Amino acid sequence: MSTKGHRIVVGGIPVDVVRKSIKNLHLGVYPPNGRVRVAVPLRLNDDAVRLAVVTRLGWIRRQQSGFEKQERQSKREMVAGETHYVHGKRYQLSVIEGDGRTGTRVRPNARLEMRVPPKSSHAYRENVLNEWYRQLLREPIQELVAKWAPHVGVEVAEWGIRRMRTKWGSCNPRARRIWFNLELAKKSGSGIEFIVVHEMVHLLERHHNANFVGHMDRLLPNWRLSRAELNRAPLGHENWRY
Repeated sequence: MSTKGHRIVVGGIPVDVVRKSIKNLHLGVYPPNGRVRVAVPLRLNDDAVRLAVVTRLGWIRRQQSGFEKQERQSKREMVAGETHYVHGKRYQLSVIEGDGRTGTRVRPNARLEMRVPPKSSHAYRENVLNEWYRQLLREPIQELVAKWAPHVGVEVAEWGIRRMRTKWGSCNPRARRIWFNLELAKKSGSGIEFIVVHEMVHLLERHHNANFVGHMDRLLPNWRLSRAELNRAPLGHENWRY
């Protein structure tokens, strides 16, 4: 159970503080503008929170700088000629209106073809594209989970794909359940693999500590490069709310 959050300022940076019935402090920097949020145990007062944040100011500023430099897509209108990404590559959307089966497919000359009913709404087209993205992402994730489970030494009881605003993935170690962000369908294969391994390692180690880093170094030695590539990719448009 959490109490009402409030805001403090540390080193000139606004920090949203939310107290919860948890054991450890969790600090995050979120897109699109580098908002800082810290979830803290009920026992910690604001002085203790400030001290914890001060020790991470360098890391926080680097994360915020990365978000500021990252390319962003404007809101997609789902009309012919606009750009969409598939597995890290840029495609130009072609919209074909007509009766018959709806769907999306990649065509030659870097075209992404969408077939929809005449006068279909923005919401309808967006749903058609997102369902195609979901199916596109499902196969590589299924293969990667099967590939990496024996190497990581874990069993994934369940995994799924959903839209997420602030994370590429999340996991529930107790239920051994992993969720992957639908946006990963727009990213490169190395980025997808990095997130799959990252979330599976969280089934061994909940926190981003030395033990977690050690597992990542052992399993995926170039994971930092994959992470950097993923974080350099354009951010999709979202109505960012928390």
